[in-house]
Amino acid sequence: MWFKNLSLLRFTEAFTLTAEALEEKLQGGRFQPCGSLQPMSYGWAPPVGKDDAPLVHTAAGCFMVCAQREEKILPASVVNEMLAEKVAEIEESKGTTVRKKERDALRDEIIHDLLPRAFSFSRRLYAYIDPATGWLVVDSASAKKTEELASWLRRCLESLPVVPPAVSERPAAVMTRWLAEGAAPSDILVENECELRATDEEGASVRCKKHDLAAPEIQNHLEAGKEAVKIAVSWNDRLSFVLDDTLGIKRLRFLDLVQEQASDVEAADAAERFDVDFAIMAGELAAFLPRLLELFGGENTQQKS
Repeated sequence: MWFKNLSLLRFTEAFTLTAEALEEKLQGGRFQPCGSLQPMSYGWAPPVGKDDAPLVHTAAGCFMVCAQREEKILPASVVNEMLAEKVAEIEESKGTTVRKKERDALRDEIIHDLLPRAFSFSRRLYAYIDPATGWLVVDSASAKKTEELASWLRRCLESLPVVPPAVSERPAAVMTRWLAEGAAPSDILVENECELRATDEEGASVRCKKHDLAAPEIQNHLEAGKEAVKIAVSWNDRLSFVLDDTLGIKRLRFLDLVQEQASDVEAADAAERFDVDFAIMAGELAAFLPRLLELFGGENTQQKS
């Protein structure tokens, strides 16, 4: 179980629930498949194992959870085609124009008729809580999906005091210095990808991939006032990722040192392999996330509260 993206939320109060208490609270929001007329369903699914397995998987003191979302798929082109046919029939038979309110009612009727026959699509989203360090870590690059999971967790727990991490220095300003001055810390290796954006209202941007970021053309953009809002880096020869100016992490890879550590541990089955990978991943991120905050002047506790 290796996360590929990180959306980070910081607890503003200690998370004190045990795994057993968390399990009990999540049961009320357990995933149920869509009914015949239900367009979408959302709920908790077991992170590992069969459908009746626990909803909370514990390793290294962390609690893994998994949200499942199922949606009925109704192509807009199909709905629009059926709606056009229905409207044409009414207008021909009655000799009047179908107005917007009636058209909307017809659309709803068509969707209602089609839903029982629609295909469904499911996706899962994993996250874990680290009570010791105070993080909720979501394997997502989407703020919308992260907020959906956090909202469902808040609904089940009745309270979820989390906020995005706040730091003392603007990440864009710090990352810009790394490029402009070659001033990245010794444990940060700037790689060959970035996005630069102007700070004026137009916000013109330049995206570079597989490019020497010390090249004169990059420096010219920086001198013209653009800032680094995304940058590809690696940390300590252990993690590689693209970092943005909201501290979002995309395309996360655990490098050879970490993968070798995981492969050295034998696992009898898929469940044990999940445990091993989860424990090692959580340990790596527990070491890295405080360093991430330090890179940008440390955590801004006043903003956090």
